[in-house]
Parts: sequence; C-alpha cells; structure tokens
Amino acid sequence: MKKVVSISLGSAKRDKQAICDFVREPIQIERIGTNGDEKAARRLFEEYDGKVDALGVGGVEIYLRLDDREYPLRSGLGLVKNVKQTPVVDGRGLKHTLERRVFELAAPALGGLPHYANAFMTLGVDRFGMAQALASVADQTVFGDIMFALGLPIPLHGLNSLRRAGRLLIPIVGQLPISMLYPTGEKQEVIQPKYEKYWDEAELIAGDFLYVRKHLPDDLSGKTIVTNTTTEQDIPLLKERNLRWLITTTPRYDGRSFGTNMMEAALTAYAGKGRTLTDAELNELIDELDLRPNVQRLND
Repeated sequence: MKKVVSISLGSAKRDKQAICDFVREPIQIERIGTNGDEKAARRLFEEYDGKVDALGVGGVEIYLRLDDREYPLRSGLGLVKNVKQTPVVDGRGLKHTLERRVFELAAPALGGLPHYANAFMTLGVDRFGMAQALASVADQTVFGDIMFALGLPIPLHGLNSLRRAGRLLIPIVGQLPISMLYPTGEKQEVIQPKYEKYWDEAELIAGDFLYVRKHLPDDLSGKTIVTNTTTEQDIPLLKERNLRWLITTTPRYDGRSFGTNMMEAALTAYAGKGRTLTDAELNELIDELDLRPNVQRLND
C-alpha cells in the first residue's frame, strides 16, 4: 500500500493515521506534528525522503499563490531544502481547485448553491481559492489579513482589495520567520476572541481552522463556517457555540478532515507520476474520485 506523510509544525495532539479508500487503490496517510520545532520537522523530512510516496508540508506554505503568480516563503522552503527524491506538496494545488470549487461541490448536501449577505475570512492570501469561492456566494466579503497578520485594525473589503494588499505584503511576509506567520505548537490551543464586530456581522466565516479557532467568538448562532482541518474534538466546541453549518473542504476519514497538504500528497501518490500535479490533473482526480467537502449541520 502506498503511504504519504504530512509533517506539520502544529501540535502533535492533532496527529492521526487513516486510510483514504480511493477507487483503484487505498492510500495510507499519517500526520506528524512537531509542536513548532523547525529542526525536528526538517529532520523528519530528511528521514522520510525516498521512503514514502509523497510528503506534505503542514503548518506553513512553501509558496503563496495569488492569481497566476507564486511567491516563495523562505521559512517553508527551508524545511524541505534537503528533500531530493519524494514529491513534496504544501496543499496550494488543492487550495486553487478543491477549495475554489467548495460551494459547487457542497451544493447537493446544502440543498443548492448557497447565498450570503456578508462573509468574513480571517486570512485570504494563503487560501486565495477559498477567498474567490466566498466572493462568488456573498454580497459583501471582508478579509482580515492585515488585522490578523499585522495586528492593525484595517479590514479589506472585497477581492480586489485583498489582491492589492497581497501584492504588496506577500513579498515581505515571505521573508519572515514561521513564528511570526502562523500559530504553532501549544499556541494553537489558546482561544482569544478578536475583532468580534466582523464575526458578528457575517453569516459566513471562512479561513484556516487554526486561525478561526484561535479567535472564535462565544456565539456563532445561525452561522456557517467553511474551513479545512477539523478533528473530532473540534466539533463539540463549535456545537457548543451554536454554529449551524460546518463545511470542511476535504472529506473526513476516520472522524476527521485532513489538511489540503495531506490530501494533495495522497492524490500525488495515487496518481503515481513521481511529481507534483497540475491544477488540471487535480481537478480530474477530484471528479474521478468524487471528492466532496464534508457538510455537517451542528445546530438547527
């Protein structure tokens, strides 16, 4: 059986093994968290190089893609600089295919293509496909990139504002250390509500779940969250806060959804080409394997 491993800077408490039961061939997947230890992550990438069929980079990106341009992230590239044999993916392919199509693919489970008056996304530049998906189903969309990444109370209204800010900020952000970009290790466990006005006004909330969870307000009544990785322990937390709908962009396996980097690694291994896949190849596999977002109604 083919095997893929996602090595993450996130908490080891979220580690999990499962089997993706794909049509022609099952794929064994495993997530290994390093609690923010970059040296440990770098060592693990070196150890698994050549021993598994694909590797996923979790907790940080290698590149950020904005429209048709990719910007390197020095901190992410440094983790995998010594990987020479095994294909390495950071999930950005699925962020621009599966996540871009999330509402189209989730429509049957939602009873049709949804529509929202107001949407709020914690960070849009690292999941631009999801940001585009939000803009396609919401009248007004606010992105919190400057608020959450830089700590400045400046909302970005609409996709074009996000685009302009991204072109200015991403080249700078790409040179910053991981500790300044992303909550790692135990920092992922702390919840501290922030910029609650924008959460309250939105019917639809989106973004990387670690950022969403880190700043969750106490009351999510009537709201929908579209996000990526959620564990079995995350569901009661969201239910207690009265969330109505939870949409995870990747399917659930053995009780949890895995990150886009893990799922892209699984698809890379399944395809067996020994390289990363193009957007067209990923979209073809999404349709062939009938990969669908997971939709859960948590409260009436």
